This record gives sequence, C-alpha cells and structure tokens, in this order.
Amino acid sequence: MASLNAFRLPGKSKKERKLSINKRMQTQKKRTSILTITLVASLGGFLFGFDMAVISGVLPFLQKQFSLSAFEEGWFVSSALIGCIIGVAFSGEASDRLGRKKPLLLSAIFFCLSAAGCAFMPSLFWIVVFRFIGGVGIGLASNVVPLYISEIAPAKSRGRLITYYQFALTLGILAAYLSNAGLVSYATAHPASGDAGPFNFIFSQEVWRGMLFLGVVPAILFLMGLYLVPESPRWLMQRGRIEEGRAVLARISADKEFQQEVIPVKESENISYKELFSTRWRKALLIGMLLPLFSQFSGINAIIYYGPSILSNAGISLSNSLLSQVIFGLANMIFTLIAIWKVDSAGRRPLYLFGTAGAALSLAFTGACFASGATASIWLLVCVLAFLACFAFSIGPLKFVVAAEIFPAKIRGRAMAISIMVMWIADTIVGQLTPVLLKNIGTAATFWTFAAFCVIAFLTVYKLLPETKGKSLEQIEAEWSGQGFVDGTEVNKEPAPEKVKIFHP
Repeated sequence: MASLNAFRLPGKSKKERKLSINKRMQTQKKRTSILTITLVASLGGFLFGFDMAVISGVLPFLQKQFSLSAFEEGWFVSSALIGCIIGVAFSGEASDRLGRKKPLLLSAIFFCLSAAGCAFMPSLFWIVVFRFIGGVGIGLASNVVPLYISEIAPAKSRGRLITYYQFALTLGILAAYLSNAGLVSYATAHPASGDAGPFNFIFSQEVWRGMLFLGVVPAILFLMGLYLVPESPRWLMQRGRIEEGRAVLARISADKEFQQEVIPVKESENISYKELFSTRWRKALLIGMLLPLFSQFSGINAIIYYGPSILSNAGISLSNSLLSQVIFGLANMIFTLIAIWKVDSAGRRPLYLFGTAGAALSLAFTGACFASGATASIWLLVCVLAFLACFAFSIGPLKFVVAAEIFPAKIRGRAMAISIMVMWIADTIVGQLTPVLLKNIGTAATFWTFAAFCVIAFLTVYKLLPETKGKSLEQIEAEWSGQGFVDGTEVNKEPAPEKVKIFHP
C-alpha cells in the first residue's frame, strides 16, 4: 500500500486527484497534436526533396532511352523548375486569400498526378508535362509549408518546428538516393520478361519510371494527412473568423500563453504589396530576399552535383555514383538535427553567424585542396563534409525560419512567396553559372567564389538580422512597425499598441 500511496497527489481528495490526472492527460494530448500537425505538413518538404533529388538517378536512363539532345535534357530538368517558379508565384496570393490548407491540398494532388503521370505516360512530351505539374506542387509546398507551420507553432518552439520542414526535405533527398540505388539493384537482379505486368514494367524494364512512381506513396500520405489538420488559426483571425481561430487554438494546444499570443487582426488593417516595399517593411523584405539568395550562392548545389567526383578524387572506392550521393545526403540530414536541437535555445543569429563563418572557411580550404593538387587527400572529404555540416544547421533551414517570422500578418503569404521566388531564381543562376566558372576560372577559384559569398552573408546577417527566438509573430510585427530592431538588437521605442502589451514583461 505504501508504494501505491507514493503515486497519490498529497492534500487532494480521490475525485480531485482523478480530475487532475485527466487534465494532465488531456493537456499532453493537445500538446502532441501540434507536433502531429507539423509532421503532416513537413511531408510537403519530404516530397520537395524527393522530387528534386530523384532526377539524378532518372536522367541517365531517360537520356539513353529517348536519345535526348542537350536541349531536350535541359528542358526535362528545367521543366520542373519552371513549374516551381509558377507555383511560388501563385502560392502567395492563394495562401493569403484562400488560407494555408487549400494550397497544400492542391500541392499534394499535383505531386500524385506528377508521380503517376511520369511513370505511365509513353511519350517524352507528356512526361515533361507531368514534371512541370510536379514542379508547381513543389513551388506551392516550398512557400506554404513553412508559412503554415510558423502560424500554428508557439513562439518558444517555432524555430524547431519550422526546421522539421528542412529536415524532412533532407530526408526526402536521402530517400530518393536510396530508392534510386535500390531500384537499380532490383532491376539488375530481376530483368523484365516479355509478358510483364505494368508494375514489373516500371520497376524492371524501365526502372527510371519506378524511381518517379515511388513519389506517389508520400504524396498520398500527405493528401490524407492534410484532411486531418486544421486551418491556420492566425489566418482565420486575420479574416475576421475569430471564434474559429480560437477553437483551433484550443484544439491544438492547452498552453494558455500560446493562446494569448495570437492576437486578432482587424479587417481594416490591410497591407498591400505597395506597403511591403515601403520604408516600414523594407528591411524585413531585404532580409527575406538576401537569406535565400545567399543559401544558393553558398555553393550547396555545386557540392551536391559534383559530390560523386569529389569523393572519387578523395580516394574513396565506391561501387557507383548513387552510393556517393547517399553519403552526402546522409550527412546533410544528420547535421540538420543540430538546427532542430539549438535553433530555439541558441537563437537564429548565433547559428547563422557560426554557420556562415564555418561555411566560408571550409569552402576556402576546399579550394586550397584543389589548388595544391591534394584532391586524393582525406582533407578534401573533411572540408566538404564540414561545409555540409555548416550549411545543414544554419544556412539551409534558417532561411525558412526567418522568412516565416519577419513579415506582417496580412501579407505574410505573398511576402514569403517573394522570398522563396528569389531562392528558385538564384538556384537557376547558380546552376547555369557553376559549369561556366569551373571551365573558365577553375575548380579552386570556383570554391573561393562561393566562400566569398558566405563572407558577405556573414556580414549581412551580423548587420541586419534581428534575434526573433521566443517572440510571437505578433510581437515581431509590432517591433518592425515601431522600427524596434537596429543592427540585430531591439532598441528602446515607443510603447507597443494595446493589443500586444501582453508580450512585454
């Protein structure tokens, strides 16, 4: 009996203890629902990473089967990128007018259509069409997923929850590399027979179709999961649907402090595109555009693209290039866990400053390895992995975290669309410039160029980026409105409006 009494709550009756236990269980149930919603939304990031990375295994088979010219090969790859740009351009207005959930549902449908269409369409024309459709889905997800997560997350854990999106993206890249390698191995061991059915056809006879078709599985899970998650409570309140927004808050969290964070925005408080470019929001917009720009000009895509040759030059024996991509994909995913661990405790600024400084140094040493001819040295591999680590815990995920936090509520979707659009445009530029740089200035100078951009990113973050950890979106907006951020720190300013006084101690 003594052991049983040890579990009783002292000073309370049996009925009171039962009510207390039930309350704690209900609280825990509500708290876990935010994580569940985040994981469902992050499937959009998984599909983003999977769809973009799977092409590395598809392209050699497609090129051989259809005898692609250089133009056709480029068109096949860029069709998805064009779809991404269109999807992002559409996502901002759609998410601000229709809500966050509907564009996500549309992106899930596009992912399903793309995977199935690419697997079974016979002609190259229709395969490219469905790649374009998949690109539109990627564009929608790349903007709306971090936006949605930021609006359902409490301030104290918002950075960590948004970083799950980047982690899911890296997991999707790794899954694509693993599935590509696995399907090639399966097709080699199980050659297709003449009377093979449709699935044997796509997994053995034309294995590249199977690589693309596997994207249907997470796409269907994403679509089904979205029917279970609520609309963003902040968006509901911005549209004047206060009671619905409060009901969603009560459903997803029992944290009273979090429920008080979300302040209804009056319908009259509308912000146009013109005001977004005004002096009031200019600094926030500049940060939102520069961080994704620097993320691409850091050289991450050049590292991923030339990863197999880098490992080969480092003297590591690999059975094929797909396995080397798995190594880089695994490193990228593992180091993203550091961001999940530290983004809400260490803060955005320290991680970004440390990450850009480390990336600049590792890229500089990578260039030095090529310049000195030490390409067969283990130090080349160490430098590349060090860069991946620095990118994965700072430059990669934090561009989404910061962009989802710093923009005003009424135009957050459209402002984030501009930010993500810059990322895709920069991605296109880097993809075109990297081969030119390698040919004209050499490998070493190319890596030094990327290192220089990381130095510029460090200085920009040091000068412009405010610390936003632990602050509600409403508080951040109020501080921008009062010009409360200077050189990354909050300064004395006029008292905040009545509706945000609860955020001041």
